[in-house]
Amino acid sequence: MMKAVVIQGSARSLGNTRQLIGYLKSKFQFDIIDLKDYTINHYDYTFKNQKDDFKPLVAHIIKNYDLLIFATPIYWYSMSGIMKVFFDRISDLLTLDKALARTLNNKHFAVISCGSDCEVKKGFYMPFIESANYLDMHYQASTHGWIEDGKIAIAAKQNLDKFANQLVLKLDLT
Repeated sequence: MMKAVVIQGSARSLGNTRQLIGYLKSKFQFDIIDLKDYTINHYDYTFKNQKDDFKPLVAHIIKNYDLLIFATPIYWYSMSGIMKVFFDRISDLLTLDKALARTLNNKHFAVISCGSDCEVKKGFYMPFIESANYLDMHYQASTHGWIEDGKIAIAAKQNLDKFANQLVLKLDLT
């Protein structure tokens, strides 16, 4: 059985994205890593950022999980800033610790986005898909959710159900 983790990158730890994650939690088991709980500095071509939490966090994720589900709100038609910084820092691994970077190979990858409405602009998932391809990871699925009147919209729940079913069936996540 595979072990999954949701990596949440949001400005609000208990915001709308966390509501979607909470709903998904009733479908299969996974751990949650909130990027706000870590100090992850921006990518730096001179690598002066190495004393932060990024490398130990990534090493922990790689060692313990088979499926990485990235959960992000949509900010200005893109992933959140904290999520973007996390992805940018993978460049450190590709330069400074290629052995660790290679252990991302064959991991599974999925994405949950959360927006103010039901629409996701074309191309939103492209950075995730191409990152998975570049890192030889298996991109499995994506889903989008939104909140109406403080609750997950019915259509968004249907999206999350389909997403969960797809992952559980493909990857044995019971």
